[in-house]
Amino acid sequence: MTRRTVPLFALILAGCGSLSSPSKPAKEPDLEYPVGEFVLTERSSVTVTDRDLRGKVWIGSFIFTRCNGPCPAVTSTMQRLQTELAEELKGGKLKLVTFTVDPARDDLKALNEYADARKADPKNWLFLTGDEKTIHRLLQDQFKQAVERKFGPDVKEGDEFGHSTRLVLVDRDGVIRAMYEGLPNEEFPDGKQRFEAGLGRLKDRVRELLR
Repeated sequence: MTRRTVPLFALILAGCGSLSSPSKPAKEPDLEYPVGEFVLTERSSVTVTDRDLRGKVWIGSFIFTRCNGPCPAVTSTMQRLQTELAEELKGGKLKLVTFTVDPARDDLKALNEYADARKADPKNWLFLTGDEKTIHRLLQDQFKQAVERKFGPDVKEGDEFGHSTRLVLVDRDGVIRAMYEGLPNEEFPDGKQRFEAGLGRLKDRVRELLR
């Protein structure tokens, strides 16, 4: 398979309040990005590495618990996937993985409260935290996702980070195979339809990778 590259600037960078998207719907490219190594801490306090996820297909998302913009919608999408892919998750070969982009404030207590409030299954939906520089480097260099900490007197609470709202689909070998919108883009009249179509493709692709 030919390795495809997508420049970082071409990916969504969404502050907690706005996001952008191509003006025309497009089928996601077939990607081949090895995620590479990482060592982070799960909300249960257990260390989770990339090796722990090998042999499993997983869907990654990026949020922070105090976000008052798109993060709740992205997490709602993950909740939907927890329900709509319940059979696949039950088999143990599929996982949902959420990374916080604000680990300094998203400690284990905060992640547990956030996850519990959304009825996240602790066996199948992981919430990972760690050092901020490490996580931001992981998102930028290994997941090819944009993330930034905002500075200045005008930064409002709940809007301290700009970051990708995409979902990444990773195969059993730890390779990113596709990226999907994590929430509808309301800037377009067909944003909801585009989002639903993408979510359908994501679920189909998950089942394909699980075969």
